[in-house]
Amino acid sequence: MEISRRNLIRNAVAAGGLAAAATTLPGVLRSAASADPLPPATLGRTYATGPAGASGYRTVIAASGEPHQARTALGVLSDAGRATRRQGLISFVQLSDIHVVDAQSPLRLEWTDRLDDPSPLPSTGLFTSSYRPQEMLTGQVADSMVKAINRIGSGPVTGKPFALAIQTGDNSDNSQLNEVRWNINLLNGGPVRVDSGNLGTWEGVADSTRATYDAAYWHPEGNPLGKPVDRPRSEYGFPVVPGLLDAARRPFTAEGLTIPWYSVFGNHDGLAQGNFPASTLQLNLIALGALKIISPPIGLDPGQLLQDLTTDPGDVLTGLLSGVTNAGVRAVTPDLNRRLLTRKQVVEQHFLLGGAPFGHGFTSTNRQQGTAYYSFDQGQVRFIVLDTVNPNGYADGSLDQTQFAWLTALLAQSSDKVVLVFSHHTSDTMGNPLIATGGSLETRVTGAKVLDALLATPSVVAWVNGHTHRNKITPRPRTGGGGLWEITTASHIDWPQQARIIEVADNRDGTLSIFTTMVDHAGPVSAGAGTESAERLAGLARELAANDWHDHGAGLGTAEDRNVELLVTNPLG
Repeated sequence: MEISRRNLIRNAVAAGGLAAAATTLPGVLRSAASADPLPPATLGRTYATGPAGASGYRTVIAASGEPHQARTALGVLSDAGRATRRQGLISFVQLSDIHVVDAQSPLRLEWTDRLDDPSPLPSTGLFTSSYRPQEMLTGQVADSMVKAINRIGSGPVTGKPFALAIQTGDNSDNSQLNEVRWNINLLNGGPVRVDSGNLGTWEGVADSTRATYDAAYWHPEGNPLGKPVDRPRSEYGFPVVPGLLDAARRPFTAEGLTIPWYSVFGNHDGLAQGNFPASTLQLNLIALGALKIISPPIGLDPGQLLQDLTTDPGDVLTGLLSGVTNAGVRAVTPDLNRRLLTRKQVVEQHFLLGGAPFGHGFTSTNRQQGTAYYSFDQGQVRFIVLDTVNPNGYADGSLDQTQFAWLTALLAQSSDKVVLVFSHHTSDTMGNPLIATGGSLETRVTGAKVLDALLATPSVVAWVNGHTHRNKITPRPRTGGGGLWEITTASHIDWPQQARIIEVADNRDGTLSIFTTMVDHAGPVSAGAGTESAERLAGLARELAANDWHDHGAGLGTAEDRNVELLVTNPLG
């Protein structure tokens, strides 16, 4: 999907100073002196990007925390005494767009990324998420976010211990078996190795193998003799990080969440590359194959490529791998764990790998029918989880008619609950009506109609989602007063790599306060956090994400999209 360029400049850096660059040679990154001792909570401290160096590269620095701001855009008011009256109903954590990546997979389309480079070709804005310099470290980031959540343990406002965590889709990156299992194991805890193919060496676009070296990508080990310095280093000041690729593949023991966690289905969980039906035989054969496209044919027309990929992606990629074109291709070690999964198979993995709760929210009906929508209650609060992925393709979403009928019936039975709705897509990114021969033929229900159904139900106070990789909170007013809040949370893969704590409190005056507090993962703040541990690698990943030159979203959002108190009518009186 198209995501606008983020602004890396943060004003107001009051607490903490610029971390000293841990280098001993120009352009060579070394490990930090010590881990960051500060707690990973944004009320007391958060992160920002420091001043740009001569080549534009920015370190990550500690910045002052952000207090909660009250938002009353729905016209719901409560007096200042609510702070002494309020009673917490629930406290939980939202994780979104973790995107655990098999960065060596033959089905990664990193080569399309350059079609949206600032130069030399005109940008289409359509390929900006196909490659990121930090993507080999997604497993370490996920583990460090788990550590941060475990350390915090309870809501900062109500003090209620976290009841659960819920990941709102794009938990994996490419609907592959290995990625889905890595994601589940990272949240459950235990041994994890984010590696595939040949476990003895890196076989992706980031290595410095002379025969397949492509200067469009960042090569952390440097350029081979006689080859030019890569563009990320020469144009954007990226460092050399000796040993990074081996460190990224190194096994580690994931800490695992100490609370139950639930899962939501996203387009990258259900579609190859988040766009193409995973049931396509050709795409599965490519994922399982021994050849990986590194560089596109010279003179490739971005518009024609998009049209061809939309029409028949398997045929396009098979043609490029055949040698008919002059695309750059390398040999890789085949891996059966890269096979693409159907929605039913993804659901099944949540049962097979254990953890609490059994199935991670998915029900026996989901398991039998291959669906991915469900609901559950936590005291007075009802969680309704939607599957907004259109199995016929494209990144944006919608509901099938059967699911929409289930939703409206459930809403009608929820008048005695405070209802929170969860999905991967936002209401504004659910405009996908595609019906395909050979796919699902059910009529699709788009976001505007879903939002109308939620607004017609007074018990719904919030719709929590992700997909856009940016923090954004939008008031959705009801006719006659009040309304709900649409809470959209940024990703783990792109800057600022944050999750969100959500607390619901009864103000005992006919109103509720929904507090949201951003969470930074436990990776240390310093230039080049080091490669010695998963946590240090996560710190490095945050710094790389802050310097990613592509349009992966204004992830931070505004202050009103982060640490806030959202006032809403209490549907229970």
